[in-house]
Amino acid sequence: MTDQVKRVYAFGKDAQGNNVTEGNTNMKAILGGKGANLAEMANIGLPVPPGFTISCQTCMEYANADNTWPEGVLDTIQEYREDLETRIGKKIGDAEDPLLVSVRSGAPMSMPGMMDTVLNLGLNDESINGLIKQTENPRFAWDSYRRFIQMFSNVVMDLDGDLFENAINVMKRDRGVESDTDLTAEDLQELVAEFKRIFTENVDANEYPSLVVDGVVQFPQDPDVQLQLAIEAVFGSWNNPRATLYRKQNKISDDLGTAVNVQSMIFGNKGDTSATGVAFTRNPANGDKEFYGDYLVNAQGEDVVAGIRNTSPIAELKNTPGLEEAGKELEGVFTLLENHFRDMCDIEFTIEQGKLWMLQTRVGKRTAAAALHIAIEMVEEGLITKEEAVMRVDPEQLDQLLHPQFDADAEYDVVATGLNASPGAAVGEAVFSAEAAVAAEAEGRKTVLVRWETTPDDLAGMIAAEGILTSHGGKTSHAAVIARGMGAPCVCGVDALKIDAEAKQATIAGTDIVIKEGDMISLDGTTGIVVLGAVDLVQPELAGDLDTILEWADEVRTMGVRANADNPEDAQLARSFGAQGIGLCRTEHMFLGDRKQIIQTFILNENETVREKAVNDLFAAQTGDFLGMFEAMDGLPVIVRLLDPPLHEFLESPRALDVEIARMEATGADPAAIAQKRQLMEQIDSFAEQNPMLGMRGVRLAIMYPVLPRMQVRAIATAMAQLKKKGLNPKPEIMIPLVSVKPELEKLRAIAQEVIAEVAAEEGVELEIPIGTMIELPRAAVTADEIAQAADFFSFGTNDLTQTTFGFSRDDVESEFVPQYLAERLLPYNPFATVDPGVAKLVKMGVELGHEGNPDLVCGVCGEHGGDPDSVKIFYGIGLDYVSCSPYRVPLARLAAAQAALADK
Repeated sequence: MTDQVKRVYAFGKDAQGNNVTEGNTNMKAILGGKGANLAEMANIGLPVPPGFTISCQTCMEYANADNTWPEGVLDTIQEYREDLETRIGKKIGDAEDPLLVSVRSGAPMSMPGMMDTVLNLGLNDESINGLIKQTENPRFAWDSYRRFIQMFSNVVMDLDGDLFENAINVMKRDRGVESDTDLTAEDLQELVAEFKRIFTENVDANEYPSLVVDGVVQFPQDPDVQLQLAIEAVFGSWNNPRATLYRKQNKISDDLGTAVNVQSMIFGNKGDTSATGVAFTRNPANGDKEFYGDYLVNAQGEDVVAGIRNTSPIAELKNTPGLEEAGKELEGVFTLLENHFRDMCDIEFTIEQGKLWMLQTRVGKRTAAAALHIAIEMVEEGLITKEEAVMRVDPEQLDQLLHPQFDADAEYDVVATGLNASPGAAVGEAVFSAEAAVAAEAEGRKTVLVRWETTPDDLAGMIAAEGILTSHGGKTSHAAVIARGMGAPCVCGVDALKIDAEAKQATIAGTDIVIKEGDMISLDGTTGIVVLGAVDLVQPELAGDLDTILEWADEVRTMGVRANADNPEDAQLARSFGAQGIGLCRTEHMFLGDRKQIIQTFILNENETVREKAVNDLFAAQTGDFLGMFEAMDGLPVIVRLLDPPLHEFLESPRALDVEIARMEATGADPAAIAQKRQLMEQIDSFAEQNPMLGMRGVRLAIMYPVLPRMQVRAIATAMAQLKKKGLNPKPEIMIPLVSVKPELEKLRAIAQEVIAEVAAEEGVELEIPIGTMIELPRAAVTADEIAQAADFFSFGTNDLTQTTFGFSRDDVESEFVPQYLAERLLPYNPFATVDPGVAKLVKMGVELGHEGNPDLVCGVCGEHGGDPDSVKIFYGIGLDYVSCSPYRVPLARLAAAQAALADK
């Protein structure tokens, strides 16, 4: 065909039954996932309706040229359209025997429900007669035409879908019927006329002059116009808000584009021997080896995922009269596809008058529990290796297994039940719109999003909510698929739930229960139950399939994983999750609560006797803390960071104190008490700094107040000595924060070694405690060869290193302008979530220079990036010895580190 740069690819058979497919499953970057897998199914002999795919690159060329077509592409599309007509033996728009096509999106990465589809394209006021003639089914034909107008108007012209739904509801009320399927052919013909009137009244003639006929906008009758507008709409949907948000949430690049698949229509709404469905080769919720999904008799595909009608389980298909043979054939296809792709497959199919057609397959999205179970079973079945199983599980998904569940001992009454669409438990205030969920999250309130059924436009609210509850839809509805993908608990298809979104309330049929917006509700997506009120939740424990996968991961992992923990409870939790030590124990967290008064006394009092008592009190408290930490991590390293924050963080808020003084003056309080408060205010003000995060903190604080590091080191050494006497094997390490020049570290190292020697002599035990530093300043990274000469280890504090590299104040920028930077693509992602390449270069420089200064130097990371799977893989490439993260991220880091090692083989 004519296009020098190949932009269009055929799939399916020609008129003689020969396979003329031009692509395969390895071409997802060009054909998108849907197009590549349609080609693959055609190549392995499955029944695929013929069509052609316009490449993802064409989408980006079109978008980057301000929605202008590359030269020659429209001519090429016309040639492939004519070739499709020849292969099928029908023409689009023909008045005698019309070819109808679907126009569907298909990105390289699966984005279910995020982009647009148009069905039944090619129908017009003439071809409708040919469809009636060929099918001898006027009702089917008029139903197809009204669906096309409705979908085209909504997807292509961006008209409000409620305009058409309201028209349908008015007609059903006038006819006294409950369901769309109860409307007659004459009713549907009348609806078509009404839909065209709605189109005319709501489409702007100035925006679409090509649709103006005799001075009035008309629904397009020319199939060429229909097809071009539909393709342009699907291309445009790549950048719609929900698709953009989905890519951001799932770290999918914005420059991939979507392919467009133009495919001959197969009809599942031709009567009781026709059906449509969505299915999985295994259960995507728990991984069980069973055929799973939903189907509808006499329906089109969007009816299944939209949740408009309640579906039947796929297991019943082969027992449905008129569909028995197709149901049996489908089960054979399930097995064939799973063995071919060596993974669980998600399938869309249509049965037209008893004949099975495959419309799509892809590797199916699944919950974390299902991913683990499927990977392990496929190893046992010999389909994949253990290494492949480790690579199959997305580390981010493991968060699903670490979220709360209902407390088994909690008492509660179930008020409704539905389908267990996505596992996990959620508790929150009921809200009835995505906007309300987003607003509540901004205020710090937890919610459960309650909807009749979700749509892609609800994505922001689904992300903001703790859980999702719908009254309609099956396990493959939009709500279920999206909730499973992002790990949100979800219960679907609660028929008893009668929702009045406008009134912001719902009732439970058969009861007098009314759930109003703001009422607390709980749901369990594992069992499909709904509870009025808040149920106590418990954290899960690692066991079963997760343990197995992590054990396999540990067999190949070469980088260590430690945890950030500041108390014995968190340390023990981290150890239970597989942490190989504590990479960061922040001692400032030990100075809060009741102890805050002690440190305040030390800071504000000039009396040396009082200060000495405060230091002794802190020493006793710190020694107790370290005894608990070291015992919990017996035999494993515990890196203790000496006091890091500026002293003002331990003092009262000057703003709150100012308000208190004003209140005391207004109420006539004792002048002496007011004077005392004013004196306190002056003292606090004396500690104020213009930029405290770059001021007197970390090593600078230790140098200015040497009594503090002496006290902390003595507490560490004393706790170690006492535990060694009890026969334990504590392994503390001391980290000096915020070092920028070698002499700072040398000074504090000398102080620490002196105190350790004193304690060793006093306790009569040998104490060896490594001393290192936190590399969190660019200068430290670029002079690491010098600093390493005084260090036993480096721990890269990537939170502060990111701040000081960018010149960002994290507390300010993440809410103020990072969102806009992301929206305008000035940054590809939040650098505080995934390590920035520039920061990574500093880490790499620090590691390489550090080893020049000290070949035995141990290097790790203790910033929050240590629990981000993408960052973990970067750190592996740099050559770090370990990463450290919060306890609940330890399993993710273990898996990500193993995947990095496997990818490096």
